Amino acid sequence: MLGGRTDLHIFDAGSVNGTRYCNEILLPYVRLFRGAMGLQFLFMDDNEPCHRTAAAEQLLESEEDIERMVLPTRAPDLNPIEHVWDFLGRRLAARTLPPVTIRELRLALQDEWEAMPQQLIDTLILSMGRRCETCLAVRGDHIPY
Repeated sequence: MLGGRTDLHIFDAGSVNGTRYCNEILLPYVRLFRGAMGLQFLFMDDNEPCHRTAAAEQLLESEEDIERMVLPTRAPDLNPIEHVWDFLGRRLAARTLPPVTIRELRLALQDEWEAMPQQLIDTLILSMGRRCETCLAVRGDHIPY
């Protein structure tokens, strides 16, 4: 979000299905953000299968004041989180001693998440209007940057 972020949530072992997505992301994070931000809150996820389960859809529909931004399928140019993952991946790859174990990977991701400049996140969020306009201009094709 603009001006801040939560701790990085790393799922424990296993697949992320609709139930886990609801219990570990939507209920603890999205509800709190919505409450804190009020009318300025706009929720955006991508089209991952766990985001589109009946359980997730029902939960979000039951929260009447959650406005959702619907993204087209496979639109990484529009989703700021994809750029965040890219940043984290490049930071991990640049480490002198890359993580070898799952525990090391978790710690390294948490370190890089905390070290990520908030300005990067803010810039990505603020670029959404321009990204959407550009996507419309190229009629949904790849954004040229």
